[in-house]
Amino acid sequence: MSVLSLTFHSTEKINESWENYIDSNLYPMIENLMDVEKYILSQVESEMINEGKNTNLLLVFDNSEKRQDFIEIEMKNIVERIEQHFGQEVMVFVTFLNPRRSKLD
Repeated sequence: MSVLSLTFHSTEKINESWENYIDSNLYPMIENLMDVEKYILSQVESEMINEGKNTNLLLVFDNSEKRQDFIEIEMKNIVERIEQHFGQEVMVFVTFLNPRRSKLD
């Protein structure tokens, strides 16, 4: 199992547009990802976020090769679409998670 965390930080001034984008564009993109075994799309709650909001997408792959394929192909497409739509108002942070133990199986 190989896991990838994508965090989308959106500024306050686009909150409504970002929420609409998640429902109408991001969610359908996620549903159509072929190599993703499981995913969790979450709103991040944190006392550390003072401006804007964070949305997290946790993706689970069978192996690191499928995760790497996603990074090289699908993630680039997703980021490009978001940048075209929102410019610098949404930043994407990528975190590679390499499970040592898991009960997700």
